[in-house]
Amino acid sequence: MPAASSPGDVLALLRAGSAATRADLARLTGLARSTVSQRVDALIAHGFVTEEADGSSTGGRPPRKLRLRTREHAVAGVDLGASHCRVALMDIGGETLALREDPLSIADGPQSVLRHVERTLHALLDESGRTPATLQSIGVGVPGPVEFSTGRPVDPPIMPGWHQYPIPEFFADRFGVRALVDNDVNVMALAEQRRAFPDTRYLLYIKVGTGIGCGIVADGRLHRGAQGSAGDIGHIRVGDLEEPCRCGNSGCLEAIAGGAALARRLSALGLEATSGSDVVRLVKSGHRDAVRMVREAGRAVGEVLAGLVNFFNPDTVVVGGALAAVHDQLLAGVREAVYRRSHPLATHVLRIEPSRTGENAAAIGAAILAVEHALSPREVDRVVAGSGY
Repeated sequence: MPAASSPGDVLALLRAGSAATRADLARLTGLARSTVSQRVDALIAHGFVTEEADGSSTGGRPPRKLRLRTREHAVAGVDLGASHCRVALMDIGGETLALREDPLSIADGPQSVLRHVERTLHALLDESGRTPATLQSIGVGVPGPVEFSTGRPVDPPIMPGWHQYPIPEFFADRFGVRALVDNDVNVMALAEQRRAFPDTRYLLYIKVGTGIGCGIVADGRLHRGAQGSAGDIGHIRVGDLEEPCRCGNSGCLEAIAGGAALARRLSALGLEATSGSDVVRLVKSGHRDAVRMVREAGRAVGEVLAGLVNFFNPDTVVVGGALAAVHDQLLAGVREAVYRRSHPLATHVLRIEPSRTGENAAAIGAAILAVEHALSPREVDRVVAGSGY
């Protein structure tokens, strides 16, 4: 292992569990103990770690363990959906301190929606006994395309008024911290991989809700593509159907298998259905047409997913979103198509599972995104350098 070159690298070793003492760090890095002590002292002085006697010594001086200091450092994860807002407050050790969900229309526009988030975040800080000064970073997931490098939405179809809106600057002005903004399906994928499938290095997260999208984890890292639009599978053409899509094309997966599309078809049959939630309600009540349509939607998703499995070769596919609430019917169709059309080698160890993080996936994933930024070697080095070390 190469020598750690900074306090941030040292903290990364401690977070990973590779080291727990100064002696461990010196052994792992090959650095002089005096150099290791300088870096550890800087992390302690800035409140990133604490050093305590282990209490397990059988003689002589007890060993002193280095541990991440979580009480003084918090992050926020914000999940903005088409009709809801969830905000999670988490410490940098990954414990969720508080979480709140409110009904909220993304179409109300950025000023109204983000001011609501601001008020909610202050309330959660108060509820958990933290001050705004403990906040280190904010992660935000939104239901539309995002240029990740700038954190600005780009022509989001269900977010009127949000195009190129400076979301990171809004939070920087009010909380003095960096906000990282991403597409909601990306942070959902991050939550599933980090929390539910930590041993999985190659994962696809398929969100089947009003729209359909895919989050990609490659070698343990989110893959966003060159501009942040990787995973936009909802507008891949499926079969020969000519259903018009909101993107202006026809035959898109979203127009065939999205929750809104299924609701429209059920409504045309005289049923009360205006959203994916209504589709789920009808399936759970055993309505035959709803069950059939969801299984057919699963097959359509599976047709596209089979190509992704052949191309990307993931070991885990997770299906989430509103329609995943009836995953028995949805996943039956998905698995049927994937195993029929994918290469045997690509499906040899493949597992296709329902989401384990559920409705809080995006809020938790956004908070994890914020934690990983706040504790990244580059960010830790920047903070430590600013304190004079």
